[in-house]
Amino acid sequence: MAFMEKPPAGKVLLDDTVPLTAAIEASQSLQSHTEYIIRVQRGISVENSWQIVRRYSDFDLLNNSLQIAGLSLPLPPKKLIGNMDREFIAERQKGLQNYLNVITTNHVLSNCELVKKFLDPNNYSANYTEIALQQVSMFFRSEPKWEVVEPLKDIGWRIRKKYFLMKIKNQPKERLVLSWADLGPDKYLSDKDFQCLIKLLPSCLHPYIYRVTFATANESSALLIRMFNEKGTLKDLIYKAKPKDPFLKKYCNPKKIQGLELQQIKTYGRQILETLESVDVHCFGHLLYEMTYGRPPDSVPVDSFPPAPSMAVVAVLESTLSCEACKNGMPTVSRLLQMPLFSDVLLTTSEKPQFKIPTKLKEALRIAKECIEKRLIEEQKQIHQHRRLTRAQSHHGSEEERKKRKILARKKSKRSAVENSEEYSAKYSNSNNSAGSGASSPLTSPSSPTPPSTAGMSTLPPPPPPPPPAAPLLPASTEAPTQLPPQAVNGVSRGALLSSIQNFQKGTLRKAETCDHSAPKIG
Repeated sequence: MAFMEKPPAGKVLLDDTVPLTAAIEASQSLQSHTEYIIRVQRGISVENSWQIVRRYSDFDLLNNSLQIAGLSLPLPPKKLIGNMDREFIAERQKGLQNYLNVITTNHVLSNCELVKKFLDPNNYSANYTEIALQQVSMFFRSEPKWEVVEPLKDIGWRIRKKYFLMKIKNQPKERLVLSWADLGPDKYLSDKDFQCLIKLLPSCLHPYIYRVTFATANESSALLIRMFNEKGTLKDLIYKAKPKDPFLKKYCNPKKIQGLELQQIKTYGRQILETLESVDVHCFGHLLYEMTYGRPPDSVPVDSFPPAPSMAVVAVLESTLSCEACKNGMPTVSRLLQMPLFSDVLLTTSEKPQFKIPTKLKEALRIAKECIEKRLIEEQKQIHQHRRLTRAQSHHGSEEERKKRKILARKKSKRSAVENSEEYSAKYSNSNNSAGSGASSPLTSPSSPTPPSTAGMSTLPPPPPPPPPAAPLLPASTEAPTQLPPQAVNGVSRGALLSSIQNFQKGTLRKAETCDHSAPKIG
């Protein structure tokens, strides 16, 4: 039975549970107001982001709509005079950014339709209550026994799932609830298999699952009809809430936070474990925490647990939500049933679950389950990588790390200076040693002039006196040395050479006899 039109071409199937983050990038002042330019990002991918422009009046309107949640949100106050001053605009921008941080990190607020429309108007501009009512009305054209009593506005958290209070025309006192849902991104079944599966739901009989009265689907959505329970759901029981109240009012900030009694925790937990698959053990831990403490955990894994009605409860929570459990793996359903919290619970009903599924459909469901799990695992890997990178960047940019890097840089600079000084000293010492190596061998150096023969020295005039820095034994030469002799060679140091110069005594020189033939001869 087709009761809804086909989805429009190019319809985007978003995962509404992916969180949105928002950062104010700039502000611009117009004639009478200021606009704030906001960068919104879906998930961890920077590419999946866009810009929106909002005024203070838009923030104020959103804040008024969220008052139903009963929270005190930090929206900066209004200001009529001086609201165009540059300093005031900068201060208000900081306040609005803090406001955005609060609503996007609150699990309940961040997933509500009001916040999604404020941050992502392109994907959340549709009125899903109106769409659902139109589709349900089309269905009733061929099923005249059903009649809509009233829409149950926003009683659930899912944006694309809407509820209506129903009745059967020939049974006007009975109340039923219809739930309509637009299909999300995890529809891996073919249209034929999906419609077949939905129509099988009324045949499911289980002592602890509320029975489906009617179900049908088409290519884009599905609807179910059940009996309406005046006491509400298990969540309503935990929060002591009225089932017809909006979700934000019931669960966002309850006036009294109180979990269930121990016997209720044991009984409901034991019943839920009878339907449960191993893949849902972690989710069961979340539910048990909420039943125990009257609220969901702030974050997972949980490092420490508040006092509970029994240590047996804490033991189950530790096995499903602790750091060790998330790292090493969850216990099996049979292992949970053997734990003290549930092992002594006796189930009075003898009714056995019944749900027959054709073999071909079972195979299709198995493949669809694997596809969903594969997508979740891939997303989980990306999130873990992003968290590691974020932690590394945060750690690298912390004040403590900056101080460490400065200290290391100073130590490296000092070490480099010492190494350079040592290297310079070594080079200087080697240079001095090399210079001294030529001092004791001036007579055999290839560049030294060859000393003249002593033969016939008596006929030559006496040599000029040597210059003060020169060695006394150097022969007379017409070529002046171009550079000082080296410092040492063959173990003779420059000090020894200087000492010999200082101890030189002129009296030790041998007198030379000369014949002066320069006088003119008269003959």
